Amino acid sequence: MSVFERYLTLWVALCIAVGVALGHLLPGVFQAIGGLEIAKVNLPVAILIWLMIVPMLMRIDFKALAGVTAHWRGIGVTLFINWAVKPFTMAALAWLFIGYLFRPYLPAGQIDSYIAGLIILAAAPCTAMVFVWSNLTKGEPHFTLTQVALNDSIMIVAFAPIVALLLGLSAITVPWDTLVLSVALYILVPVVVAQILRRALLRQGGDEALAAMLRRIQPVSLCALLATLVLLFGFQGEEILAQPIVIALLAVPILIQVYANAGLAYLLNRLAGEQHCVAGPSALIGASNFFELAVAAAISLFGFHSGAALATVVGVLIEVPVMLSVVRIVNASRPWYERGARKPELVPGLKR
Repeated sequence: MSVFERYLTLWVALCIAVGVALGHLLPGVFQAIGGLEIAKVNLPVAILIWLMIVPMLMRIDFKALAGVTAHWRGIGVTLFINWAVKPFTMAALAWLFIGYLFRPYLPAGQIDSYIAGLIILAAAPCTAMVFVWSNLTKGEPHFTLTQVALNDSIMIVAFAPIVALLLGLSAITVPWDTLVLSVALYILVPVVVAQILRRALLRQGGDEALAAMLRRIQPVSLCALLATLVLLFGFQGEEILAQPIVIALLAVPILIQVYANAGLAYLLNRLAGEQHCVAGPSALIGASNFFELAVAAAISLFGFHSGAALATVVGVLIEVPVMLSVVRIVNASRPWYERGARKPELVPGLKR
């Protein structure tokens, strides 16, 4: 890792502090930037996410995607965690901590709304940011892309029923325009752009030209991540400063859920005999959330100043620092993991 990557946690902490401070000092500026959106998808954030993941997607050879079926165990584990475990464990944790243990310390009129926001957050598996986490763990890029595509497809049909079931509602209004546009902006557009650039470089100078370009643009991904943090926390700076105790209490079930699901996915992959380059992104996909969609859905259902919206914002607040800690755990535990996993099978098109 480069010096910049090695101290990424420090840069993230500084960007969060800068974002909150700027949001407090220059609320009008951030309100103007926040207003640049379509279907509640913020366009500046979308552009920064492109800059984050396009360099990573340029590494992917789509001709090798057929070989990802060799990792069906990892795909199965991640789908199990995302859709059969995470929403339901978050609901249980939210009811336990917010509805019972922390109830005396929270505004009585917002308890149900906080619980709803946490459920919405957990029901939306992460998409774009996963490419960043996978890259930091040297994850198998074809597996990551395939898993994200599967989650996006399932989310379109499963998000609303799961949230409705856990909220006890007979119907729920899902912001379909936000969901579809988010998938297009955060997945489809970057994939197309990355593959156009990849093919152009290969035509011009082959693998050497591609490798040289990737080395030059790699810092762009991390800089875009840091700029995204400044924007996101600038948008929510006032809310964060106004309710620090509430935010700290809401963070407790989210933290437990992230580490528990990441650990479970990691362990299940090891027991199933998957390679570490699959187990790493599987654990990270199983733990992280599609916070852009969650925030938009909470605002659509309960209003901008609701407890549900604030709960999803807490997900944004802790997402990057916590996921970086999971990345560190996954990387540090690689020797332990590989001692207990079977030897990888030789599959054409996949790295050993």
